[in-house]
Amino acid sequence: MTETLHSELPVQRSTALDPPARLGELRATEPISRLRYPDGHEGWLVTSHELARAVLADRRLSNRAELQHSPIRVGGQAVPIPPPAKPGMFLNMDGTEHARYRKLLTGQFTVRRMNQLIPRIEQIVAEHLAATRAQGPGVDLVEAFALPVPSMVICELLGVPYEEREAFQRDTREGFSLDNDFAEVMAAFDRIEQYVADLVARKRETPGDDMLTGLIETGELTDEEVANMGLLLLIAGHETTANMIGIGTLALLENPDQLAALRADPSLIDNAVEELLRYLSIIQIGPVRVALEDLELGGVRIRAGDNITLSISAANRDPERFPDPDRLDLRRPAAGHVAFGHGVHQCLGQQLARIEMRVAYHALLREFPDLRLAVPVSEVPMRVDMGIYGVHSLPVDF
Repeated sequence: MTETLHSELPVQRSTALDPPARLGELRATEPISRLRYPDGHEGWLVTSHELARAVLADRRLSNRAELQHSPIRVGGQAVPIPPPAKPGMFLNMDGTEHARYRKLLTGQFTVRRMNQLIPRIEQIVAEHLAATRAQGPGVDLVEAFALPVPSMVICELLGVPYEEREAFQRDTREGFSLDNDFAEVMAAFDRIEQYVADLVARKRETPGDDMLTGLIETGELTDEEVANMGLLLLIAGHETTANMIGIGTLALLENPDQLAALRADPSLIDNAVEELLRYLSIIQIGPVRVALEDLELGGVRIRAGDNITLSISAANRDPERFPDPDRLDLRRPAAGHVAFGHGVHQCLGQQLARIEMRVAYHALLREFPDLRLAVPVSEVPMRVDMGIYGVHSLPVDF
């Protein structure tokens, strides 16, 4: 295998719903290829499904923040290497440290407990669909439905007052923007961190029936740890699912045969969610892993300290794993996709996200049998400027 050094991560898309074509070209010729990072680090890019799963499952590869070089620029500039993760920021930890925090949360996200939330999620969805109809044709489905539904769900789960959502939603948008200066990005995340820290202090004074209170009452965590765990859950709990509901609706509207199949057979909904997750793969930057020792991967020698960036969208469009991968097929056996990751860092909230998407898509299509775009697809503003892909807005008629 050749080791041509490619200049930075391909991010330029030619269509709204497909990943950058360059990723597919690399997957076909160099499923693990040399990649120059914006700060000059020479690491690797993985684009195949098999190698992506191998990387995510390999304990010799670290997720520690202080070892990572960013594969993308923010505000046109290389991103400095971050400091070690703060207490409770388990996403960027390894080993026993990561396992300790994750274990405290695992019981909160069991399939059984998530299923108990279904009636409340159905109620939230119904209320927002009624409000969407009241606004009339031309409504922005993101603002009216796709964003507020998961935001309200995660707020209730964590014990975040929903009326306080606007500030952290604004700061989340600023924090994930690739156009903002790095200082602006960090300032946005600092504001969210301070908000959650203040909220934890309030919870200690006035406990509730929510996840933040539950974490405090374990007696095993400092307030800083609880706040940082809550911060991760709050951001992930509304940002990713909201974008999947929005761009998933666009994908269905742009594939009328698949939309018709789902309308004709609502029992397809579970598989439809998995296929939409595979097809869209909204995590368009990373994840990144770092070699803790010399090792071999895909026939190449990885040196200790080398960064490996995974392309989730390329892995989920790998024809070796998913035949005819660029076609949306709601009947496809889509199990095995890596939209939620793989291995010990696999998304904790994936069952909640699946339930929210199933309920949202099913109710949306039932409530609006004539749902259609209100503008040409070329006028739908895509989130090409954000770390998490999707649609900024989705004007629809019904």
